[in-house]
Amino acid sequence: MFYLRLARGYRAPDLGRWLLTAAAAAVVAGFLLRALGRALSDPLGSGDAVVRLLWCLPALAAVSWFAAVAARAVPAQRPERIAGLISAGAGPGRIRALIAGESALAAGLGSALTLVVFLVLRNDIAGATLAPELGMGVALPAAAPVTLLALLPLLAGAGAAIAVPVGDTLPGSGPRPAPHRFHVLRVAVPVGLLVTGVALELYGLRPGAGENARPVRLPAGLGSSNLATLAGWAVTALGLALLTGPLLAWAGRLLAIARPTPLRLLAGRGLTAQARRLGPPLAVLALTLAVVLTVIRYWVAAPGTADVLPVVETGLVVGCAVAAVLTRLAEIRGTRRDVTEDLLRLGAPPRLLYGAVALRVLTAGTVLLVTGGLTALLGAAVLA
Repeated sequence: MFYLRLARGYRAPDLGRWLLTAAAAAVVAGFLLRALGRALSDPLGSGDAVVRLLWCLPALAAVSWFAAVAARAVPAQRPERIAGLISAGAGPGRIRALIAGESALAAGLGSALTLVVFLVLRNDIAGATLAPELGMGVALPAAAPVTLLALLPLLAGAGAAIAVPVGDTLPGSGPRPAPHRFHVLRVAVPVGLLVTGVALELYGLRPGAGENARPVRLPAGLGSSNLATLAGWAVTALGLALLTGPLLAWAGRLLAIARPTPLRLLAGRGLTAQARRLGPPLAVLALTLAVVLTVIRYWVAAPGTADVLPVVETGLVVGCAVAAVLTRLAEIRGTRRDVTEDLLRLGAPPRLLYGAVALRVLTAGTVLLVTGGLTALLGAAVLA
């Protein structure tokens, strides 16, 4: 209780992170409870209950990942809070448990709110349209919703606990700057995946390939495709996502070559130093947006094939990806606060710093346009 009292005093970023986690968990809880309601309404042995639960996995992964990214940013955003806890005798393990407990509590409250709404609607309030989704007219086992909704705080808490490095919580040991160079293996693996995926997709798109191949039925009314094309696109998308970090670092180095101006030097060195942290969330965002644009293009070309559930789930995943990117940017800003203050103290004009930020954003956006555009282009070939 003493540590919880020290942890109080939320600011707007802390409250926003907490509310976003709760809201995302509430939406995912709605997916889980809808799957439960349909399982109660459908006849036994239909087999659709497992498919509906599998649809919830991407949303569960998105919430857990966002909780991890948000928890990772806490030591950088609130160093005075971590210092106060350390002064009170809390070690790295307790600080990690406290941050994980906050994420689990937010996810648990969001899930509980959705459960209350679900139970209220089952009390003869919902109409005939929602009756099958809620399992009305069938007794609700008490353990079923509790078991399903317990997954959200457990996954959010576990993701937050794993994401917070122990070294960042020790006195005077802020996050160590990552080396600017990527290991050759971290570059060779995504390049190999990219080449393999493109070769597989070209093999699946060859003339006459669909005659002998067994078609794979895609969800959400997206038609069908052969296994080689689908596997090739998945491997290519993974390779492009893993290559985002090295591409950001190389783009930063290109900005700082050939007698750079102070603007290009600051932007290039900053982007190179931040590539390792910015790479994963930006890669997830680019991959998600590429998939969304590809699916929307298919739905526009084939009217009447869209489904409500994939649309809502896609909106949740995109929202978590955008929130994770913004959280990571806030974390980087917190870790670079001392550097910015030193530059201003040395006489650097604020216009120069703002220009360097704008140039970094433009360069990173170009990299994401390349990786996301290739992912969307190859995905459109899968759904053609």
